Amino acid sequence: MASTLSIKKHVISALEDIKAFDIVSLDVKKLTSISDFMIIASASSTRQTKALARNIKDKMSAFGVEVIGIEGEAEGDWVLVDLGDIIVHIMTPTTRAYFNLEELWSN
Repeated sequence: MASTLSIKKHVISALEDIKAFDIVSLDVKKLTSISDFMIIASASSTRQTKALARNIKDKMSAFGVEVIGIEGEAEGDWVLVDLGDIIVHIMTPTTRAYFNLEELWSN
């Protein structure tokens, strides 16, 4: 089984492969029991959010890590990839600014 830090590194690499930007990793272990890390990334379009989520799914499968679920692909403004200990949020810049998850989960 891959370590959480190793999975996190592979997720960030998968995001960088398809030109996600403003990638932020938040350690939320002390704030919630649902995950250890939240990774938030921006994409320039809904098409790119979907491509990024698919790339994460493909890379995790190749790495032997199960993707628990992917939500939001139909709309694409905010796609969530659940990897258990890591939750990945891929958003268009407008959606990201509106929900401001960094501030919500940093306090």
